[in-house]
Amino acid sequence: MGKPRKFTPQFKAKVALAAFKGDKPLAALCREHQLCDTIVIRWRQQLLEHAANIFADQTPTQRDPQKYAACRQQDTALHAAIEQIAMEFPRYGYRRMTAELRRRDWPVNRKRVLRLMRQGSLLVQVRRLVRISIYRPGLGHWPNLLREIRAEYPNHVWVADIPYVRVQEEFFFLAVRMDLYTRAIRGWHLGRTLAEELTYTALEQALTRHRLRAIHPSDHGIPYLGRSYVDKLQEQQTRIRLSGIGRPTENGFCERLMRTLKEEEVSLQDYADEVESRERIGHFWDEV
Repeated sequence: MGKPRKFTPQFKAKVALAAFKGDKPLAALCREHQLCDTIVIRWRQQLLEHAANIFADQTPTQRDPQKYAACRQQDTALHAAIEQIAMEFPRYGYRRMTAELRRRDWPVNRKRVLRLMRQGSLLVQVRRLVRISIYRPGLGHWPNLLREIRAEYPNHVWVADIPYVRVQEEFFFLAVRMDLYTRAIRGWHLGRTLAEELTYTALEQALTRHRLRAIHPSDHGIPYLGRSYVDKLQEQQTRIRLSGIGRPTENGFCERLMRTLKEEEVSLQDYADEVESRERIGHFWDEV
């Protein structure tokens, strides 16, 4: 009489699972492993009866109380740092807040900052700005050169835009020139009207200190298309570029600069008069 075969638990589980799945007929499975069908049926039944015990014995993972308390303390300290920065820069979103925290030696990622700012109701609501550009047909048209060209060196490309600034019950207009390569302000001028003098003064201020070497983009607003303004650019052998009518995204670099100015300076101030607004905006360009 032969010695009885011994089967490991792993082998029994393998055969029982194969019998349960039913990919092969029971007779074929028994021939493959040289087993009788009674044994295979019994193993399959045992698998079904005891399968629930695998999950019943599991206990939920316990969080380390000390580690959890340390994380809570770090979040509290980080939240305090976020609130302090938010008081200095009330219009910072979570991306710029993350960058500022990293500059202050906080090794954080954006998702954590977003979570804490949302919990503290510190997320910024985006404000929609008023359109002030006025287009008049017949003043000239130039293609949008920045679709194919990128700024490759300082003063290669200057971008321009005109936001409005509220001073008490009046509205002033701010003409700005920004160097696209360095993101530095080359010239700016604050005026009461959208007359050609507004943009021409800002352009002259920029040209007295820097030389525009290639391209000057702007929108189709009337202040950029006056004869003296265009002649001044052509004297510098500058290629004029205009964004599409009703397409502010084509002048997106300067539009984003204007949004930053509005959110971090103009909307936070209550200027007493034109003199104070000039001083504060000049400080913003120089220091911020």
